[in-house]
Amino acid sequence: MRTKMRLLGFRGAAVKPLNEDAAAELGAELLGEALALVFGVGGLCLYLEYLRQAGQSRRREEHLEQTLSDLRQGLEQLQRDLEELRAQGHAQGGAGHAQGGAGHAQGGAGH
Repeated sequence: MRTKMRLLGFRGAAVKPLNEDAAAELGAELLGEALALVFGVGGLCLYLEYLRQAGQSRRREEHLEQTLSDLRQGLEQLQRDLEELRAQGHAQGGAGHAQGGAGHAQGGAGH
């Protein structure tokens, strides 16, 4: 009872002794409130940890998506570059083959 009175802000107030039943009930109530506070704080800590983990997971996923997007863009650029090189090679190679073909024909005629 003294603890309860101190918690309520009454200092030095004279408290008459309680009977055993009232003391047990008051002690159980105080213990229940303390346990509720402990479980409440524990639940809050679990919730905050869940939010932290979810945030980390989301950031990790966003980073992976960005990396994948960058890789796709790089692949597309390489494919465009390859097509350009192939087009240049066909343009140069086609002219070379035509000259080489004529050279072979001339070489064949010389025999």
